[in-house]
Amino acid sequence: MIARPVSAALLALSLLVSSSVASAADKVSQVPVHFAKGQSATTLNGSFKGYDTVEYLLTAKAGQVLSVKVSGSSNANFNVFPPADYVLPDPQQLALPLEGDDTRSARLPADGVYRIQMYQPRASARRGAVVKYSLKIEVR
Repeated sequence: MIARPVSAALLALSLLVSSSVASAADKVSQVPVHFAKGQSATTLNGSFKGYDTVEYLLTAKAGQVLSVKVSGSSNANFNVFPPADYVLPDPQQLALPLEGDDTRSARLPADGVYRIQMYQPRASARRGAVVKYSLKIEVR
C-alpha cells in the first residue's frame, strides 16, 4: 500500500522538475533605461524569440506620467509592473489607457524601479516567432 503514495509523490516531483526546466530555458533579458542629459524620452529597438522576454528597467517618481509606444511586429506586447515593494490593488500590472496615436500613458503611483516587460502571445511564442519592435518610453 505504500507504493501508491510514493509513486504519486515521485510523479508530482518529476512534473515539478520538468516544468521548472522548461521555463528555465526561457530567456529574460533586463535592460536599464537611461535618458540622454536634458531628455525625458528615448526609443529602444530590440527583438526576442518564442517565450523569451525583454524587461526594461526604468527609475521614476510618484506623480510622473509614463508613456509607452510600441511599433513593429503586431506580436509585440508589453506589461508595466510597479516597483517591487509597491502593491497594486488589482491587477498586478499598471493599466495604461490608450491615447490617440497608439501611445499608452499613466500617472505613476510610487517612487522606484518600474519594469516594462516585452512579450508575445502564446500562439506565436509556441511557433518560435521572432518579434522585432521599437519601444518609445517617455517620463514627464
